[in-house]
Amino acid sequence: MAEVGAGSGGSSSSRREEINGAGLSSMDSLESRWVFQDEDDSEIDDEEDDDDYDDAPHLAGVDSDDEDTQDQRLIRTGPRIDSFDVEALEVPGAPRSDYEDFGMGRKIVLAFQTLGVVFGDVGTSPLYTFSVMFSKAPINGNEDVIGALSLVIYTLILIPLIKYVLVVLWANDDGEGGTFALYSLICRHAKVSLLPNQLPSDARISSFRLKVPSAELERSLKIKERLETSLTLKKLLLVLVLAGTSMVIADGVVTPAMSVMSAVGGLKVGVDAIEQDEVVMISVAFLVILFSVQKFGTSKVGLAVGPALFIWFCSLAGIGIYNLLKYDTSVLKAFNPVHIYLYFKRNSVKAWYALGGCLLCATGSEAMFADLCYFSVQSIQLTFVFLVLPCLLLGYLGQAAYLINNPSGEEQPFFYSIPGGMFWPIFLVANIAALIASRTMTTATFSCIKQSTALGCFPRLKIVHTSRKFMGQIYIPVINWFLLVVCLIVVCSISSINEIGNAYGIAELGVMMMTTILVTIVMLLIWQINIVIVLSFVIFFLGLELTFFSSVLWSVTDGSWIILVFAVIMFLIMYIWNYGSKLKYETEVKQKLSMDLMRELGCNLGTIRAPGIGLVYNELAKGVPAIFGHFLTTLPAIHSMIIFVCIKYVPVPMVPQSERFLFRRVCPKSYHIFRCIARYGYKDVRKENHQTFEQLLIESIEKFIRREAQERQLESDGDEDTDNEEDTSLSRVLIAPNGSVYSLAVPLLAEFGSSSNNPISEASTSEEVTADLPVDPSISDAEHGLERELSFIRKAKESGVVYLLGHGDIRARKDSWFIKKLVINYFYAFLRKNCRRGIANLSVPHSHLMQVGMTYMV
Repeated sequence: MAEVGAGSGGSSSSRREEINGAGLSSMDSLESRWVFQDEDDSEIDDEEDDDDYDDAPHLAGVDSDDEDTQDQRLIRTGPRIDSFDVEALEVPGAPRSDYEDFGMGRKIVLAFQTLGVVFGDVGTSPLYTFSVMFSKAPINGNEDVIGALSLVIYTLILIPLIKYVLVVLWANDDGEGGTFALYSLICRHAKVSLLPNQLPSDARISSFRLKVPSAELERSLKIKERLETSLTLKKLLLVLVLAGTSMVIADGVVTPAMSVMSAVGGLKVGVDAIEQDEVVMISVAFLVILFSVQKFGTSKVGLAVGPALFIWFCSLAGIGIYNLLKYDTSVLKAFNPVHIYLYFKRNSVKAWYALGGCLLCATGSEAMFADLCYFSVQSIQLTFVFLVLPCLLLGYLGQAAYLINNPSGEEQPFFYSIPGGMFWPIFLVANIAALIASRTMTTATFSCIKQSTALGCFPRLKIVHTSRKFMGQIYIPVINWFLLVVCLIVVCSISSINEIGNAYGIAELGVMMMTTILVTIVMLLIWQINIVIVLSFVIFFLGLELTFFSSVLWSVTDGSWIILVFAVIMFLIMYIWNYGSKLKYETEVKQKLSMDLMRELGCNLGTIRAPGIGLVYNELAKGVPAIFGHFLTTLPAIHSMIIFVCIKYVPVPMVPQSERFLFRRVCPKSYHIFRCIARYGYKDVRKENHQTFEQLLIESIEKFIRREAQERQLESDGDEDTDNEEDTSLSRVLIAPNGSVYSLAVPLLAEFGSSSNNPISEASTSEEVTADLPVDPSISDAEHGLERELSFIRKAKESGVVYLLGHGDIRARKDSWFIKKLVINYFYAFLRKNCRRGIANLSVPHSHLMQVGMTYMV
């Protein structure tokens, strides 16, 4: 089939739109099948009017930002959500990360990596849990040991097992875990987002389902309506998410300090001459080594340390069984929860103080959820239930059995309970496990910051993807070294394990409570389960966590306030960035240029079209950015071909070059203005030679134009008026607000002709460029039109390509409140100046680069 094109007038249906006085239409590049309306009326979707009509199916590839489509004889079928930014996320030729279809050998390797990445934190808690508990409530008898053990056992069962493994892990957002993943999940089921970059196309991955009417569904709809109509609830929800994320980051600081110092502290058991200052110095050295190996990636480090964690858990179980058999098996009665009541009855206030230490056995629970992006839900659940939990229980039972016979060893019960000949090998394994545990919360911190950056709540930073197979395995250099510095400050300023343990509890409980609240909303809004179950979950777990939190807050003056201050600073950074980014994004969207305004600017200013291609880089996937209006009013000429380029990173490792670019027309053909999305995977190197980039761009736009011509020809087959479409389009006019009349057949802006230095205000540029082409009677007008446009593009490419970069900034108005001026003009400006720019990886020769700045007053 010959490749054919249509005239500038378009199809018969688009001609009807022109006669009715509708605005300018743009062309859509979607590849989809076509059916006649009388073949299947059910294929037609009646979309509601929206500010951007890219979200609706259109005829013959025609897409308009300003108008509805009319009745159509031939329609294109496709998904209900059919938006340009949705299409940008779909890369047919790219491999995707997946955990399915693994062989047995690969599953074993994944299990070892899970041990090394996810369970290091909770796995090393036996090093310090009992020592912190008994420092607050000293042992006064065997009943105290059994009561403390019972508290630990049921804390492990209730929080890590029931809450996280059996419930919270299922509230993931397409494999992502953490507080921001919960927020993102809620935002796609209710319009509660206050994030600056949320698009209508987020519904692409919405899990909307038709359900039988029920009390749960009715309650869900009422909650949805309440959340969507209350700005206060929206702000409160965002504040909870930011607070939870700041606690996760604080947890990433205190976890390495606690784990490493408690492991190194075992030296005081093996070597009597070791002092606390020496323990601190050795811990500092270990921490520097730990953060230095982060860059080697989760897979490599996880595979290397996975066997070490397996040995550690086996050692815990072995030592526990040894102590049970050697000292006292009566500690098994701690599984009776009555001993918890007896423990509180004997120790009253001291037992309440000890709750903060008891919580340390559950540290790392949030890491299981936050690190979910690295592994699958099932792998984490199975590993915890069948390996981690049994080994932990045996380890605590063994320590309790030892303490019943040796209560003087309460300062370091783990190391004192090690059989004599095994001390140094176990000490070595314990230190390796502590270093691994420190990585657990560090990787969780990386994951949370990546999510918050993607959602516009954290300044952009360099993110290194360490695996081609799994997108979630990342490394953030700036955050890595920042955490190291703060961690060293904590270790050197708070040298006591008990005080660090208290800070640890504050950070852990803060994020646990936020997770409980968000999961409760997910239960009501999305899962729509019975209200009795929901109330039982929130009342029990939130009440339990508040009880623990009251215990750790009582000791906040011990030095753990440093972690609270750090968490507050991180919260303010995220909130200020979100606030400023939201204002900037809303202003850019509000000030997008309409086609009418662009036309008026061009005609009234006398701007001319110069030969060449101008690539206008911007962050908007839709619409004409206001910065382009700044170009029009500042420069006497713009290029004969304009392409609005938006860089978009998609969740695949690498995007094939054939799938790199997506195009749409912004105006009719004679304007030669396109919108383009350049797609890159997370492992793509965005530093190709600019000539290669330009050549690939031209080849892709030619492919788009040919495909578009085929679709238009398919639509126009059998239309008797096809030959007259171009003449009809020439009669279109625009009446401007000032009463001036412009012909819509005239290009957007006047241009220089090839034989004259005077501006020419006549018809299509592509016709002038190719006026000397030989006329073959056997070739249709559509084919002539296609070849004219392709020739025009090649001619523009030969004239040169210029990269036009626009930098938007915001400033508070003079009449704004003092706080707003302080936040926008100083704090947000400082963060924006020092963050990574969105086009940081763009390789552009300086000779082909033009930058224009624009300031928005907000």
